[in-house]
This record gives sequence, C-alpha cells and structure tokens, in this order.
Amino acid sequence: MIVGIDYTAAVWQGAGIGRYTRELVGATVALGGPFRYVLFYAAGNRNRPPPFLDHLHHLCADVPSVRVVPIPLSPRLLTIAWQRLRLPLYVEYFTGKLDIVHAPDFVLPPTRARTILTVHDLTFLLHPACFAPSLHHYLSQAVPRSLEQANLVLADSHATRSDVIRLLPVTPERCVVVYPGVSPRFCPLPASEVEPVRQQLNLPRSFFLFVGTLEPRKNLVRLLEALARLAPGAEGYDPACETLVIAGRKGWLYEEIFATMKRLRLEPRVRVMDFVDDEMLPSLYNLAGVFVYPSLYEGFGLPVLEALACGTPVVTSAVASLPEVAGDAAVLVNPHASEAIAAGMLQAQRDHERLRRAGPQQAQRFRWEPSARSLQDCYRQVYDASGE
Repeated sequence: MIVGIDYTAAVWQGAGIGRYTRELVGATVALGGPFRYVLFYAAGNRNRPPPFLDHLHHLCADVPSVRVVPIPLSPRLLTIAWQRLRLPLYVEYFTGKLDIVHAPDFVLPPTRARTILTVHDLTFLLHPACFAPSLHHYLSQAVPRSLEQANLVLADSHATRSDVIRLLPVTPERCVVVYPGVSPRFCPLPASEVEPVRQQLNLPRSFFLFVGTLEPRKNLVRLLEALARLAPGAEGYDPACETLVIAGRKGWLYEEIFATMKRLRLEPRVRVMDFVDDEMLPSLYNLAGVFVYPSLYEGFGLPVLEALACGTPVVTSAVASLPEVAGDAAVLVNPHASEAIAAGMLQAQRDHERLRRAGPQQAQRFRWEPSARSLQDCYRQVYDASGE
C-alpha cells in the first residue's frame, strides 16, 4: 500500500501543525507494516528553502519504505494552483501512483487516490473575527470542499469531531478521532539541565508562560488584563512570579496585543520572545511557575499537553477540546473574563504541588505510538474500502 502524505507543513512550520505532522509521521513510519510512504512537500527555491528539512534525513535514514518528493514550487504558489485556481495538477504527476493521499493540514491536493483529511479545528467557522478577511475567505471555501471530497476525516479530539459533524456535511461514520500525542522529551527535568537555559534566555526565577502564535484566538489581550490585576496590593499577589513570558511568532491581527501592553503599562512585566528554539521548549516549560493558555477555541491544544507532561501547573480555558485534554490536572477558567483568568493564575500558584504531580499522569493518556497505530488502522480501512 502506497500512502502519500502532504509534508509541506512539517518542513515549513516549526510549531503547531508542523510539529504535529513531524511527530505523527515519525511514529507511524517507526511502526513498520505493509506500507510505503511518499512524503511530498512544496520545496520553495534555492534562495528560500524550507527551514525544517534536517529531520527528514533522520526520518529516512536506512528506511526503504519512505520516499521524499520535493515539489518545485513555494507553498504559496502550490496553494494558489491547487486550492484557488483548482488546476487539475494531480499530485501523482510528481509522486507516481498512490493508493491513499493523507492531507494533515485541512485541505486535499488534487489526486486520483482515495483520501484522508485531518481537520484540527473549525475556528474559521466558529470564530471568524479571529482571522484576516482574506484567510477566512480561503478557509471557508477550501476546507468544506476538501471535507466533502475526503473518504475519511480525522479529528484531533471528540470536541472537534462533534463540531465537524454538526457544522458540515460529514456523517458520523466518516469522521474518527485520532488524538495527537506528546513527545517523551516533554517531561520533568532536573534543575541542572534547565538552569543553563534560564541563564541563556535571561529569565527570572519564576514566571507565567504562554506558548503559541500571537493572534486573536489565543486571547492574549485578556491574559494581559489578567496580569494587570495581579499587581502589588492584590489579594494573593506573589512578587516572586509577576513576569509573563510570551513565546511565539507574530501571526495576524496582533497589534491590539501590543497596544494593550502599552495601555496597561505592562512592558516591564512582559517579555515577548519571537522565536524559541524547539529544543529549548521542554526546559522553558519546566522553568515556568505557571503555564497560562486562555484560548477562545482549540481543536486540541498541544501546548497544554506539553506543559502538563513537563509537570508545569496549567491554567487553560473551559471550552472546546481543552477540558478533554487537561482533565482534572489543570485549572479551567472562563476565557471571556479577565478576572476569571487572574483568579485561575492565583489558584494554580496555591495548588502548585498537586498540579505538578497530576500533569504528567494526565499527559500519559496522549502518546504518539497509539496515535500512529490508530492512523495505520485508518489507512487500512480506506484502502480495504477501495476493493483493490
């Protein structure tokens, strides 16, 4: 069975869907089985090659079941050709024959094979104001079209599966849950291992941490308002933990975040790091006093799982998939109220020891190997239905 996987996000995106794709495909390839994998991706050009290619050498080393196919177009041009112009430029033109095509990033390429589509969330339908108009228009057209074409739809959580079935023409039997996992490198680490990272990044002894893209859905404006409530004189204020570290790239519609920071005079208490090396992330989680993730909506919420696995006390939203991921191992809050977020941050500090113990236990429910086995079962299901 030849499975083609759209690997574009994996080589162009460090976090989010990029990391998800790298981890899931790596675990799936490691299982072996009667599969041959063709990883195809938009290759860009010599002046701007994909920034996350190195792991491919490790993934493919001495693995005859994996073949890599770079497509000589940038991600933007390939998206225009496949999704906006809808040119019949079948992926098989580049890859050769495929039995199944798996698209792990919302949209299917044109193909003659049977198809599996992963949908991570439906933010573009449920929170359209969180998107720039052009991106919202694109997703509103391309994602439903791909969902209609897919032979099987994978959702990251039961919450997302319910959204897909409720909002789009997808029947329950055509949509299944394949949970993401968490890499074993996200775990409690000794002080001797994380202290050099603290010194390198010049971080305080304790701090609140957010990891993710700076965009409206992540609700950073209300997080800043919550931080402002935790000022000297406030009940429960801890002067040892008054800094917020925001680790993530600028996404879209982020200007209000910086305007709020200035309006509330929080610049001395907020550290924005545009880029954190992926290898440093486990140490960053371990160094944080509390991880705060008050997102308005998530299809899964991988940073929450990573923080739990590291034993970092977590505050997150009581909406969508986040209670499914966090269980009883985090403080759940109303993300629409800054006072509730602030109260949750204080509660996490008070309940520090219980949360540190509970987090890694909860994270054990989400591992990449079972996810990869579930994915291979999906490949078999779709292939067997073809009658070949």
